[in-house]
Amino acid sequence: MIASVAGTVTALGPLSAVVEVGGVGLLVQCTPATLAGLRVGEPARLATTLVVRETELTLYGFTDADARDVFESLQSAAGVGPKLAQAVLGVLEPDMVRRAVAEEDLAVLTRVPGIGRKGAQRIVLDLRDRLGPPPGAPVPGPRPGKAGVAGAGGAAADTVREALAGLGYSAREAEDAVSRALAALVDPPDVAAADGSAPSATSAPDAATLLRASLAVLRR
Repeated sequence: MIASVAGTVTALGPLSAVVEVGGVGLLVQCTPATLAGLRVGEPARLATTLVVRETELTLYGFTDADARDVFESLQSAAGVGPKLAQAVLGVLEPDMVRRAVAEEDLAVLTRVPGIGRKGAQRIVLDLRDRLGPPPGAPVPGPRPGKAGVAGAGGAAADTVREALAGLGYSAREAEDAVSRALAALVDPPDVAAADGSAPSATSAPDAATLLRASLAVLRR
């Protein structure tokens, strides 16, 4: 098992990164939240797990060992493979998964594309004693965004829409999430400046910031 990789990020894609380790570029499958913390040309360290299939070897990377452990535990549930486990962690933080399983909160689990009510019930049944207790403090919910920015363009928005589509969201869901996130991030403040001048709009967010905001919208 490859438990971790550390090296220079040489490329980023919607759902993967290439990390050069000792002159070898390793393709690592990551959630958008993990990719948001990576930058091309900068060093990175990822907790990883190697999934072996008959015709392929796939390396999955995570920001920390806790997310990796939850990823591995999820695959022990009936009907959950690595892609679906990655989709779960693309929508829910590890502690949110623990809380949903411990409290049998099927509504939270069915937020993940590809998980219906029966699938959520299987996850709860199979993982109840494997994920550990949920954290003592409640997991804060995302702050609702403002609606009203439709058809948002730009390279950052296109990258985020592609990443959300790769996680299984429909084009409509991705467009709506990006539009709402842009509204929250770019709209000028409601209160005028102290000198009485009109408020100015915030500069356009980069892809990482927009991705985090869009995922927060989808987690509501």
